[in-house]
Amino acid sequence: MTLIATGGRPPAPLGEPSFENQPATSAGTDGIVRRFVRGRPADPAWVRPTLLALLVGTAALYIIGLGASGWANSFYAAAVQAGTKSWKAFFFGSSDASNFITVDKPPASLWVMELSARVFGVNSWSLLVPQALEGVASVGLLYVTVRRWATPAAGLLAGLVLALTPVAVLMFRFNNPDALLVLLTIVAAYATVRAIEGGSSRWVVLAGAALGLGFLTKELQALILAPVLGGVYLLCADTRLRRRLVQLAVGGVSLLVAAGWWVAIVQLTPAADRPYIGGSTDNSFLNVVFGYNGFGRLSGNETGSVGGGAVAGSRWGPTGLLRMFNSEFGSQISWLIPAALLLAVAVLWIGRRTRRTDRIRAMVLLFGGWLLLTGLVFSLASGIIHPYYSVALAPAIGGLVGIGATVLFARRATLFARLAMAVTLMVTAVWAYVLLDRSPTWYPALKWAIVVLGALTAVGLVFLMRRGRWWATGLGAAAIVVGLAAPAAYALDTASSPESGAIPSAGPAVAGGGGPGGFAGFGGGARLGIGRFGGGTPTGGPPAGFTPPAGGFGGTGRAGGFGGGGRPGGFGGGGAAGGLLNAGTPSAATTDALQAGASKYKWVAAAVGSNSAAGYQLASGDPVMAIGGFNGTDPTPTLAQFKALVAQGTIHYFIASGGGFGGGGFGGGASATSSDSSQITSWVEATFTAHTVGGTTLYDLSTGATGG
Repeated sequence: MTLIATGGRPPAPLGEPSFENQPATSAGTDGIVRRFVRGRPADPAWVRPTLLALLVGTAALYIIGLGASGWANSFYAAAVQAGTKSWKAFFFGSSDASNFITVDKPPASLWVMELSARVFGVNSWSLLVPQALEGVASVGLLYVTVRRWATPAAGLLAGLVLALTPVAVLMFRFNNPDALLVLLTIVAAYATVRAIEGGSSRWVVLAGAALGLGFLTKELQALILAPVLGGVYLLCADTRLRRRLVQLAVGGVSLLVAAGWWVAIVQLTPAADRPYIGGSTDNSFLNVVFGYNGFGRLSGNETGSVGGGAVAGSRWGPTGLLRMFNSEFGSQISWLIPAALLLAVAVLWIGRRTRRTDRIRAMVLLFGGWLLLTGLVFSLASGIIHPYYSVALAPAIGGLVGIGATVLFARRATLFARLAMAVTLMVTAVWAYVLLDRSPTWYPALKWAIVVLGALTAVGLVFLMRRGRWWATGLGAAAIVVGLAAPAAYALDTASSPESGAIPSAGPAVAGGGGPGGFAGFGGGARLGIGRFGGGTPTGGPPAGFTPPAGGFGGTGRAGGFGGGGRPGGFGGGGAAGGLLNAGTPSAATTDALQAGASKYKWVAAAVGSNSAAGYQLASGDPVMAIGGFNGTDPTPTLAQFKALVAQGTIHYFIASGGGFGGGGFGGGASATSSDSSQITSWVEATFTAHTVGGTTLYDLSTGATGG
């Protein structure tokens, strides 16, 4: 099987270097340049130019038009701005340069953007281009990973699938942590592949370190891959069992060190000397890891989160094995999941009698385990989960499709391989039809063209592939077009549409979606619905107990309903105050007021909720305190602490109508009269005089009591 998968050329014996490990054929810079352009000596002449075209095309897809998205996710953009002004804010991941509170994630993804912004200034391009380049690097590294043991065609197809996955296009053009997380997981997979070759300890250590850095990017989500990589290494590495066990233990230590050094510093730093840990209920990062951003995502018991309480699976969409195929997730990621699974099964069947260390089988087990375990976690998790999280599946899908398709193509002389290719293609075409039909007015002819061409190609795969090389090549190309036409169309739509807010979505609007991020009861997600409430309750209204925040939800900036329109004060949200899911844009008069005398204050203003604060901070360039953190429910500051800060003259203004939940509605179960943010708001309103400046209600905290 390995011989066939490598295109008829036997691979290097296990433990010995392959072409990739050998030095360039010519010494010096000229030799390196020639090898970069030409590729491996044994590769066909078309391989390296095709790879370069893939990388250049990916860069164009991910970079062109980035500036149209503005700050994208203002929550993280404000933190990047803070990190360019304060190294303390840089290290801790603070929302503001005066270090009141951190974002609710570790700061690794922010560090990349902050270094870029320190060099090129704080702007949309300096934030988003690093994300796009992480995407290009991910495509290139996935090619290298697959190509190492399989054919160049397998690596190119794997990279192409990743590049054109709609949710990948979305996240590599956005400033959420997921872009860096995907890159680091591919690094870990590549290191595992290298380790399996010769039982190399250093590559096991690198794999653990990559996952550890992934933890500092998005916490426990990165560790989902650890048992897959460890299990495949334990099963397939060409070394003694005892050595494998010791190496995995060392790799675990590497993971712990890479993930734990920052956590240890944060935990050992006195609370008075660092910002409050956003998303926690007790100012501890461990509380975030094992609660709101950790096991709470699985159980639904996310105290302090947007969802609050322990209402398993109800507020964040239905759970179940088919979740990745539903109206919220399906068009983001599932286009080629059926193909990936079918191809994996076919390859494993073909290689059922190969030796334990067979490389192709090892790689299929790696990518297959990645897809299945991560997909199951996402599918069954009862807590907060958003459709864009599914980008974590894209490299595994690409790897399985690239390897599976080329292995079957190489064995096309057998009836089993031809039937497997035909069945896989027809299932893919029919599933593309189903997904495209969820956006019935969006290029309706495309779904029919895919099904018709898919059926004709499937017949050709069974009966015509043996007629000669040109028939086989043409049918293979047609199969790739059928499989990638629909996700490529969605990818282009995503790249051509600006995105902003906390819950972006790829592709055109989908009828029947459950709203952004899986909010059951909201059919109006900017991309995932049709501009209305619906779908979550029998009556089509919002879920029981729902109370919208004062400033609206903000949303994704796409047209259509919940989160999409940018209409002040409602679910399109934003206005000047912004909302829970996006920041607003304050008027010039409001910005001038905040900037006046800014140097005299530690914070030019305070607002409830991080996104509300972010809009004013990004506009003014000065620190704005985010009361209660992301959604206004973090227990900081208390009323007594806020009064003390006001008495010290550290805060200039209080901005009314913040975008957080405060204590009502979704916000963690506290009543509107008892939460810290609500108490602060009530005290300010009773103590200070309101002034309207540029459409924004400001309370000047420097004037003293009412009438001062």
